Amino acid sequence: MKFYCGAAREKITPKIGTLLYGYRPDIKSESVNDDLTLSAIAIGDANYRCLLISADIGDIQTELCGSLRKTLADACGIAARDIIVVATHTHCAPNLSGFEGWGEIDREYYETVFLPAAISAAKKAIANMEPAELGVATGDSKVGINRREHTRDGQILLGQNPWGLFDPAITVIRIRRADTKEGIVNIVHYGCHGTACGMSTTITRDWPGVMVDRLEMETGTLSVFVNGAIGDVGPRLSNGKTVGDISYVEELGSCAAMDAIRVAAQVKSYAPARVAAFYGTVRLPYKELPTLDEIRKEKAKLKDSESLVNIDALRYGYLCKVEEILLSGKLQHPNCFEFEETILAVGDIVFVPFPFEIFSEISMRLRYYSKYAHTLCMSCANGYSGYLPSQDQICRGGYEVGVFRYSSTYSLADNSDDNIINEVLKIIERGETNV
Repeated sequence: MKFYCGAAREKITPKIGTLLYGYRPDIKSESVNDDLTLSAIAIGDANYRCLLISADIGDIQTELCGSLRKTLADACGIAARDIIVVATHTHCAPNLSGFEGWGEIDREYYETVFLPAAISAAKKAIANMEPAELGVATGDSKVGINRREHTRDGQILLGQNPWGLFDPAITVIRIRRADTKEGIVNIVHYGCHGTACGMSTTITRDWPGVMVDRLEMETGTLSVFVNGAIGDVGPRLSNGKTVGDISYVEELGSCAAMDAIRVAAQVKSYAPARVAAFYGTVRLPYKELPTLDEIRKEKAKLKDSESLVNIDALRYGYLCKVEEILLSGKLQHPNCFEFEETILAVGDIVFVPFPFEIFSEISMRLRYYSKYAHTLCMSCANGYSGYLPSQDQICRGGYEVGVFRYSSTYSLADNSDDNIINEVLKIIERGETNV
């Protein structure tokens, strides 16, 4: 069996004064705590090559991410569908999301900094490919905590919920040269929001940056973070909240580093890995539109529409769009939301990208049903379409459920967690691969 791997990294730090994405659309950067990076990992065998790209950015708009994958495909000679791009979801980076209520895409940053770095890293990773072998280990980490804080009066706030579900699994993949046994890349997979720094004017990778830097120092190998199920998981900060400042980045990042180093040390066995890709279309049914009366009642609750930001602006935009459709009488309701899925299998590891911030239960259930020993679900991957909650949480409401409801003119059905799990499993079981 032939297995090849190459990796490379480029800086994607913006200039001071760049608007930062994640909270309000008017927060400008005033300093740099640590450089943002983009890492490319090329994996393949004698007949197939693919790219896994991890970028220290909040989200990447679906259309923009599709353009990025096409550009990388043309530059590198790899099919666009065989390129997976995942955002680490730091909240202290430029805006490449363009999500309504959070500001416009920073096109200048994308064209002058991000895109050239992505092309360069991808080309270098492919050029660096050489015979390799892979080892993997999984453990538990309490770096994350369920962030849907449940108050006595039934409200759901962004905070810490000590009894709420979160996925504690942390997986470290170590890939090394087959001949010299020197490290090529470490990949750390874990699900937790990059919000330890809070609404800051400081550019930072947040807590994952501290973690991968320390793992890299200890192993002497380029280390990369890939996020998991982050939708309902925030950083377990000592202040009891889900946001802090740069001191909390260092504090939590150090805890994460200890966990990553501990799990990395458990990798004892290495071997070449078979590489395959599974392709298919994921279809998620929509709900019926609300009535005109329902829309107008909700709209009346929102005052001073011009000053709305974030979830309120998103909600107002949704209500206006639905009202326009209902008034026009053109009720051509689409059946479902669709996206093209590529699932990458490397040995007994499978990478599953989702263009959502998925809730922990989705990741844990999919891992339970999957035939692969290590099923790694990735949020904010190959695009961005808001949150995807587990249906047991929809009745409770809260910020994430609001985004789920209002991020599209047509809302997804409440059982979208069941639907997306079964759609992914069908793609894997159908076996439509590159080989």
